[in-house]
Amino acid sequence: MIKLGITIFTLGLIGIIINRSNLIGIIMSIELLLLSVNYNILMFSLWTYDLIGEILSLIILTVAAAESAIGLALIVVMHRIKGTISIKYLNMLKG
Repeated sequence: MIKLGITIFTLGLIGIIINRSNLIGIIMSIELLLLSVNYNILMFSLWTYDLIGEILSLIILTVAAAESAIGLALIVVMHRIKGTISIKYLNMLKG
């Protein structure tokens, strides 16, 4: 079971390394990293018969959803300003 979490984590790392110029790909890869950590925490929680791991996984899912919403909002703002979502123009969002 842990091998699945390690595989998903590795795919997330590879996705971040490969998609350096694509913001949507980077956000999706970060989501894979968070979900793999969440999966591993749930498996350890089931293995040790502990409820705290399941509560922690719900908190992690909440943080991941908030991170995705903020990331997508930034992408929309960047698209409105520059007309593109390339990482090269990300410094244009500085206030």
